[in-house]
Amino acid sequence: MSKSVLLFTLIALLPFLTYAFSPENPTDRKVLVLLDDFAIKSSHSLFFKSLQSRGFDLDFKLADDPKIALQRYGRYFYDALILFAPTIERFGGSVDSAAILDFVDSGHDLILAADSNASELIREIATECGVDFDEDPASVVIDHTSYAVLETEGDHTLIASDDFIKSDVIVGSQKIEAPVLFQGIGHTLNPANSLVLKALSASPAAYSANPKSKLSSPPQLTGSAISLVSVIQARNSARILISGSLSLFSNRFFKSGVQKAGSPTKFDKSGNEQFSVELSKWVFHERGHLKAVNVRHHKVGESDEPAMYRINDELEYSVEIYEWSGKTWEPYVTDDVQVQFYMMSPYVLKTLSTNNKGLYHTAFKVPDVYGVFQFKVEYQKLGYTTLSLSKQIPVRPFRHNEYERFIPTAYPYYGSAFSMMAGFFIFTIVHLYNK
Repeated sequence: MSKSVLLFTLIALLPFLTYAFSPENPTDRKVLVLLDDFAIKSSHSLFFKSLQSRGFDLDFKLADDPKIALQRYGRYFYDALILFAPTIERFGGSVDSAAILDFVDSGHDLILAADSNASELIREIATECGVDFDEDPASVVIDHTSYAVLETEGDHTLIASDDFIKSDVIVGSQKIEAPVLFQGIGHTLNPANSLVLKALSASPAAYSANPKSKLSSPPQLTGSAISLVSVIQARNSARILISGSLSLFSNRFFKSGVQKAGSPTKFDKSGNEQFSVELSKWVFHERGHLKAVNVRHHKVGESDEPAMYRINDELEYSVEIYEWSGKTWEPYVTDDVQVQFYMMSPYVLKTLSTNNKGLYHTAFKVPDVYGVFQFKVEYQKLGYTTLSLSKQIPVRPFRHNEYERFIPTAYPYYGSAFSMMAGFFIFTIVHLYNK
């Protein structure tokens, strides 16, 4: 075999080899961490250690390293990206904003942290993800009512926020008691992007401005419209976390005590560590990641899947749904999974029953309409990956020899037909032979 033929064969088999060696579990993944400075590796070591303790392989590189690359020949080297380089003006190697967006479009996850010195490159990436940072590069979030109480109060740019998203699957089922310390730049959500959610919001009294200068006009970003930390789940199930504060993930904020202004309670430790770790579990699919297997349908009383159904057939539909717990696949239990029997529009909509062991099932009658139908399950729930299942099946009418021959409800019509025949026969006899 010539070298050219061998090379062509290897290139042709590359997609199959890539698939064959892809990790079976969502958390068996390698993460690229891009930094402004290697000092961040030690100043944020607690956050990184929490990831490594959960089995992630972190590859630390400077953001301007000329050798960094996310993929080659369509094969990605990493499954997730942590971007802790808020001041970077230009990435090294083959990485740029388009490459990072393609990385996300390919189903990979991203954590991006900015601060008041965020570069145009970081702002551009955030904007493409549906998040708009304050246009003024010197602006930070200021709050004169929900700031963190210190020995010497300053300009109230160190905020203690406890306005978390109401979702246990995103921030964890264990309540975060202590407020989260935040110091950085605020952002708003693009109203045209319905996939972006506020994970941590500013208080109604907050605003974004330059603390070193007097306000000559009302600030553009004010109140609860300001998001401090946002999350996005794309339609391809890729997940993104965008924070306006790099310090939020730092060891200093993890270990720092906190007391929110106006509150008598002082916490020995802020909620930063719990909040950051729980969010990272969601972003890296350790929670809220669903899969559906064994989608089946068949006639009642049978077990084999037919090639088609007949109108008015009784059928059963079932599917198994599991959630990744971080270590194993466990049954997903809920009461809001629905199936549609669909042709142009749903003819049947049924809520699936569950046995609390992952199996969802229902039974219904095929509508009295023939054509090409689909079994469709479109499951969308806050914090969970989207399940989109579809199976096509034709539905035929009765054959000519399948109709019931003498229908009881038609007896009056039968009687009228035979009485008409008898009457015509009697009339003929009378007309012919009566003088």
